[in-house]
Amino acid sequence: MEDKGILIVISGPSGAGKGTVVEEIKKDRTYALSISATTRQPRSYEKDGEHYFFKSVYEFKNMIGGGKLLEWAEFCGNYYGTPRDYVVGKLEEGYNVILEIEVQGALQVKKIYPEAVLVFLIPPNREELKNRLSGRGTEDMETIEKRLKRASEEIELIPEYDYVVVNDEVELAVKRIKEIVDVSKMASARYVDKIRDFK
Repeated sequence: MEDKGILIVISGPSGAGKGTVVEEIKKDRTYALSISATTRQPRSYEKDGEHYFFKSVYEFKNMIGGGKLLEWAEFCGNYYGTPRDYVVGKLEEGYNVILEIEVQGALQVKKIYPEAVLVFLIPPNREELKNRLSGRGTEDMETIEKRLKRASEEIELIPEYDYVVVNDEVELAVKRIKEIVDVSKMASARYVDKIRDFK
């Protein structure tokens, strides 16, 4: 059981640096990024099973009905979700699987897969978050204010998470998340079967 990977779910407000942190963690070959299923059409460069698992609406709804998704949502007329079999398969192979997802989806995952470790990534403070959003130069102040309001709502759900990691420096945030994974692998619940062997 100790060889099984950990499902690490990373959430946080827009501007927290989730994408950058996940990209760094992925460089460690013991980690794998979860691949989502979607009903949207693939873009020219996208490959099935690499970027997404592309499904018809019929196939996707069958996955929902069959309990084949850890979480799912509808966005702009398309369905998106996390295939359970893919994630569990990677975990059984010993990979630590990273799932970068918004808060509602993370809580869905925790209900279906209680062993998942939920990490909420935040910047050091609200001012830094505002600076990061403004620094992108891609959104007007009205949009930034909406994102800040949404961030406040998301932060209210922090008590539902297992850990909080402050992303003040990317390298430190990555180190902290990896330490959380290492500690989670030592949880007593993962050793129940092994303990029986000693009796």
